[in-house]
Amino acid sequence: MRFSLNTDTNRYFIKSRGPGWVNVNEQQIHRSVIVTPDQLVTDWPPQTFVDLEERHFEAIVALEPEIVLLGTGDRQRFPHPRLTQSLLAQGIGVEVMDTAAACRTYNIIMLEDRRVAAALLMID
Repeated sequence: MRFSLNTDTNRYFIKSRGPGWVNVNEQQIHRSVIVTPDQLVTDWPPQTFVDLEERHFEAIVALEPEIVLLGTGDRQRFPHPRLTQSLLAQGIGVEVMDTAAACRTYNIIMLEDRRVAAALLMID
């Protein structure tokens, strides 16, 4: 799926995505990733939904987002509340959706100049 945006080249945006990949600023990524307007974390450890652990969400806290979009692969799956507790304890909102929806939503929120982080799983 290709997205069409006029964007600031100084920020990370999601240009397109497909099964098992996402294109961020012309870089095609084939593993789980965290995208924020000013950071690209390409070594986010969980590769599948069942791999998610509390420490993966604790790492997102350091990025200081106001909202996290969790893309859970090709379908929406909700993590156990204990996994996202570190985000919620810091007042960080968490929205869970499939990865395609998280990519689209990230671009919209980023263009509103909000501190958003998209934590995207490529494999369900």
